[in-house]
Parts: sequence; structure tokens; C-alpha cells
Amino acid sequence: MALTNRLSFRRSFALLASVALIAGPVLGNVEQARAQTAQTPPTVDNQAPAAATNPAQAPTVGSAATATNPAAAPAIAGSPAMNAGPASVADLASGLLDAVVNISTSQKVKDQGDGPANPKVPDNSPFQDFFNDFFKNRNNDNSNRKVSSLGSGFVIDPTGYIVTNNHVIEGADDIEVIFPNGNKLKARLIGTDTKTDLSVLKVESKRPLVSVKFGDSAKMRIGDWVMAIGNPFGLGGSVTVGIVSARGRNINAGPYDNFIQTDAAINKGNSGGPLFNMKGEVIGINTAIISPSGGSIGIGFAVPSELAEGVVKQLMDFGETRRGWLGVRIQPVTDDVANSLGLDGAKGALVAGVIKGGPVDNGSIKAGDVILKFDGKDVDEMRDLPRVVAESPVGKAVDVVIMRDGKQQTVKVTLGRLEDSDQAAASSDKSGGDDKNKTPKLAPDDNGNGSNDGVINPDGGDDGDDGMDGQDQGGDQQPQAPQQQAAQSVLGMKLATLNAENRKSFGIADSVDGVVITEVAPGSAAAEKGLKPGDIVVEVAQEFVQTPTAASEKVASLKREGRRNAQLMIASPSGDLRFIAVALE
Repeated sequence: MALTNRLSFRRSFALLASVALIAGPVLGNVEQARAQTAQTPPTVDNQAPAAATNPAQAPTVGSAATATNPAAAPAIAGSPAMNAGPASVADLASGLLDAVVNISTSQKVKDQGDGPANPKVPDNSPFQDFFNDFFKNRNNDNSNRKVSSLGSGFVIDPTGYIVTNNHVIEGADDIEVIFPNGNKLKARLIGTDTKTDLSVLKVESKRPLVSVKFGDSAKMRIGDWVMAIGNPFGLGGSVTVGIVSARGRNINAGPYDNFIQTDAAINKGNSGGPLFNMKGEVIGINTAIISPSGGSIGIGFAVPSELAEGVVKQLMDFGETRRGWLGVRIQPVTDDVANSLGLDGAKGALVAGVIKGGPVDNGSIKAGDVILKFDGKDVDEMRDLPRVVAESPVGKAVDVVIMRDGKQQTVKVTLGRLEDSDQAAASSDKSGGDDKNKTPKLAPDDNGNGSNDGVINPDGGDDGDDGMDGQDQGGDQQPQAPQQQAAQSVLGMKLATLNAENRKSFGIADSVDGVVITEVAPGSAAAEKGLKPGDIVVEVAQEFVQTPTAASEKVASLKREGRRNAQLMIASPSGDLRFIAVALE
């Protein structure tokens, strides 16, 4: 029995020894890998560890070095490029921080109304005097209290010119610029532009200031690294890094929206601060964020330098903006309209009318034209045109590529000044009355109100004289009254000749010409486009019509040509013009 126990013990001991011999090297490698991991220095400023930057000292698994010296190699190795983070921006930031400033503003605000009644305490109460003194002093303070706010800005010129957002300093009684070294200087407002939310300030410094310059935001691509510096929540000199996450964003902040979207952290207080490229050039001015909570969620917007640079220069030179003005009413080009005009896609800006006395009132551009290029710049969609026109110098002669009568052609126009549009629009109002429908309503500004952006909203009121009367009929001669014709059905509409009776019944202005729609068949192509009795068909396929027969014959000719849609110019009873494309039945 004892012999059996001894044999069993020997066999167990031999088995354990064999396992130890086999497992020893494996466990040794595991421990070595752990030791190497513990000894690897941590990364600093997003730089890769030294071992990763010197592949020669870190052979990969299966290399000769691993075979001869297993302890010299980690158990798991990857590509150095994959392990390395983005390069540090410390050197870049250090050279820019002194040019970024905090903007502190204050204004006096008077309380409105009496507010809630003061609490009362019983007479002869020991707290009566305390309550009276407290609420009396509080009322005196609040009657004219001081409100402060903080934002960001940057020095764009060593002589003391500073750029920020208009909403940072709007309504301020006092503006103070705080520099990174703690110096504070009073600033005066040089000029502001509400349409782009930009302002320029000026401080007087005894020595040249550290400044930055604009770069070309047009060269920025989605995915390019950017860096923001600003004053979020009053914490000056804050640096955040991200990428350009989108371009050309329209957030309905103004008529020239073309924002750069970035995921670099932008918070309250960053407004007016710069967005830099990796060369240290300002390619955007941080202006807005989307945030349900008020903090950064990685969606921030910056005014691109390609738009801001010209505005800032004009504010510095003139204290105001001097934008180009074309004097046209435009609307989007839909797929149906593009098809009816022979375009290969829905692009460009469709001219719905021309303002009397404007730069193109000479007939160089007409209602129904589609503007495809302006001064060498593509107009891919309607909102591109106001921006490129506004960025152009006043008085400049530019080439405009248009589509007219199915053919592309280039016309030369000389731009007016945007501020002149009020006078031109007023002169086109022949009524002399105060009818609100007679005043052109311009495209909305950042407050949702009418503003002179050089392009008029086609849905706004207009006098019906902005480019139509006189041009198609020859000079300023009045068109002859058309002969009365029986109503005809065209494209689901019953059309009738305009006369005194239907002008009165539908309230159609005397300045409006064409054929009136008296009925619209339910479910017809015209009904689907929103046409209704009282609307006036002015043109069919860019051809003026005054009788139902003329409209019917033009539609018939389009069908024979194989057209799928008929482009109609429609006027409202007050004269507002728009273009629609109706499917041919």
C-alpha cells in the first residue's frame, strides 16, 4: 500500500514539473509584456510615446529580434501611425493667445412696470424697519440697474482694430477689451453689420498689438483640423480643437448664411472669437451653437472668412458696409421649372421681376431668366445669388450667365449700391397712396424683418411694375385693351380676358395684365400647384398672353414640341409675381 502511494506521489510530482517547464516561458512573456506596459511613459499633449515614434526599437511579432530576444518585444504590437494621436497644437496656440481678447460690455436697463407688491408686516413689528429699508433700497437699485455681458474678439490690426459679433456689443453703453495679460482698454464702436452679425471695435494702445490675419475659408475641407480660442463662460484664453464638420450651412440667421460647422467646443462666451486653421489664420468667426442645454454638444457655427473679410474691411474703411445691388426679384428653380426651361437640373436663381430704376432695368436681365453664373461664380441655388452680389463692389461691371429662351447667354451689368434699393423701390410705386401691398417686401433679415439684401422676396408685396410694364409692350406705352373672348379651359383652369367686371370682383390692380383664372378644376395639375380663381396668367413659356386663346395656343405648341411642363408666370391680384411649372395634360 505504501509503495502504491509513493508511486502515485512521484507521478504527480513529475507531471507538475513538466507543466512548469512548459508554462514557464509563456508566463515569463506575459509578465514581461506587463512590465513593458507599465514602464511605457504616458503620452503628453496627444503625442505618441517614444517607442511608437522609433519603430526600430520596437520590432513586431515574428521578427528576428523577437526570436532571439523574446523579452525585448511586447506581446502585442501595432502600426505606429495607428497608435499616434494628432500632433500637439501648443506651439500654434501660444503664438495666437495674445491676439484673442475678452469683450466686456455693460448697459443701463430701466425696469418696466411696478412689479410685484412689497410684502407687508404687522404694525409695530420688530422687523418693520428692516423690511422697509431692504425693499426701499432694492427698488432704488432696480429702477436703473446695470447689466453686463461677456464675449470674445480678436485683434485684426496692430493699431487696435478688433473684430467681434454684433450681438456681443449690441445696445452696450460701455465696451471694455480685456487682454490676456490683464490690461483693460476702453473700446469705441467703428461699425456694425447686422446681416452678418459682425462688428469692428477700436482701442487706443501705446504700443502695437499682437494681431492675426484672415485666411481663405474657401480652401477648408470637411475633416480639416481647426482650433477655436475664446472666453467661454468667462474663462478667458480657452483653446479647443476639432474639425470642419460641414460647410455652407444655412441656419436662417440672415440673408447671407454660409456658415462653417465645427465640432470644436464652442460655448456661451465664445461668440466673436476666432476659428483658426492649422496655419494660425482666421478662417471663421464663432457666432452660434445648437444646444438644448446651453453647453457645447459639438455643433457650432462660424461666419467664414470669405464673407467676413470684406465686411470687416468696409467697416474699418467706411464705418458701414457698401454692398452691390442687382435689383431683381428671384425664386428657386424647382425640378418642374428646370424641365420646362430645358435646364439639365434644378440650379440657378429664377428672376421673377426687375425693380424699376434698378441696375438691370435696361433690359439686360428680364423676368423669366435663370441666373446660372455671376461674375464667374456658380449660382447653384437661389440663396447663393444674394451673397455673391452683396460681396461685389458697387459700380463694378460683371458678366452674368443666364438661360433665356432655352439658350445660355452672357450679359454685362453694372452693379448699384444696395442702399439705393429703397429709393428705387419707392419710385416704382405709382399709386402714391399708402397701400401696403404696393411696397416691395425685401428678403427677411436675421430678425425676420424686411431688409435690403438686394434680392426681393417673391412672396412679398410688389407693385407689379418691377420690370414687366413697358418692357414687353415697348417703352412706357400702355397696352391696348384686348378684345373680349369667351372663357377657355387650359390645364384645368378656366381662363377669361381681364375686364372691369372681373377686376372689381377679384380685386385685381389696374397695373396687372394677362388672363384671369375664374375656375380651377379640383384634382387638376393647376390645382396641385396651388392656383386659384383670381390669379392671373401673365406669361406661358416666357410669352406674354392677353387672351385665353393665346394661352391655349401656346400650351398646344408646347405639347407638339414634346414638352412635359409649361412654365407660367402668375400674378396675384395685387401684382406679386411668381413662376410655376404645370404638367401638360
